[in-house]
Amino acid sequence: MTSAANPSSSGDRYSVLRAQGYHLVGSHSAVKTCHWTREAILGGEFCYKGKFYGIRSHRCLQMTPAVSRCSNACVYCWRILPSERGFPGDDCVVEDHPVKIVEESIRAQRRALSGFKGNPMVDRARFREAMDPKHAAISLSGEPTEYSMLDELIGEFARRGMTTFLVTNGINPRKLGELKEPTQLYVSLSAPSEEVYRLICRPTRAGSWKMLIESLSMLSSFSCPTVVRVTAVRNLNMVDPEGYARLISSASPTYVEVKAYMHVGFSVTRLGFESMPSHEEVLRFASSIGEYAGYEPVDESPISRVVLLSRIGKPKKVS
Repeated sequence: MTSAANPSSSGDRYSVLRAQGYHLVGSHSAVKTCHWTREAILGGEFCYKGKFYGIRSHRCLQMTPAVSRCSNACVYCWRILPSERGFPGDDCVVEDHPVKIVEESIRAQRRALSGFKGNPMVDRARFREAMDPKHAAISLSGEPTEYSMLDELIGEFARRGMTTFLVTNGINPRKLGELKEPTQLYVSLSAPSEEVYRLICRPTRAGSWKMLIESLSMLSSFSCPTVVRVTAVRNLNMVDPEGYARLISSASPTYVEVKAYMHVGFSVTRLGFESMPSHEEVLRFASSIGEYAGYEPVDESPISRVVLLSRIGKPKKVS
């Protein structure tokens, strides 16, 4: 087992991540403040998760415990992939303890936002609250279930009174079965069939599609709200709504989010601007999936190009 305690040992990949606004935490984790966190601190609107689920964007900590560890190479991913620019994938690392990751992530968030203190446009009350995050979005980059102590990480956030949204690509169903439940669980579903899955997610691990189907079948066993997330890419995976619907109906998630691919980060080196569908296209596609699956649109955010489908009405606010 090799240690990645010194991120510089992984070469320019980490320099690229820093240039993109990532704050590296320990050996394999990272924090990045998103546009909506900054918008909220300046007195603006919250992101669509605020509209749908009640998350207050200025108190949201966007982080990952596996910044460069993922066995998929999705064409729409905004991060730099191991195969790009000759960067190697991560070796097996000596993993950091969850307590360290949480403490360092909160510290990194505060450091990232400290520059707002002198901005006269800042909402002072929100800035003070932002220094004490209350929600962790465990997503950002990489695949969080690659971190062996994910269950303990979720528990550590909960111990500090923080809610958690966990986003996974579903290729580690055994790990899902071991988890302490997050506040909300997302599984990404970017294809209606294995053929499209191989085209858009480009898995490097054998049996990934089968593992994803197994993860979807586990959603009904969770007591927390569950979400199937579909990232819609024009001319690639906005096909076969009946196929999506069959998988969604079988999984029976609490909600379905259909969201447009956004032409940002390193995805721009793989996809053209025309791959980003309009909100109207997303709404039509989501509605078609919903008709076949027995879900209906209950909310939408045109600025984020996302539509929320549900069988039970609008979500209860989680924070």
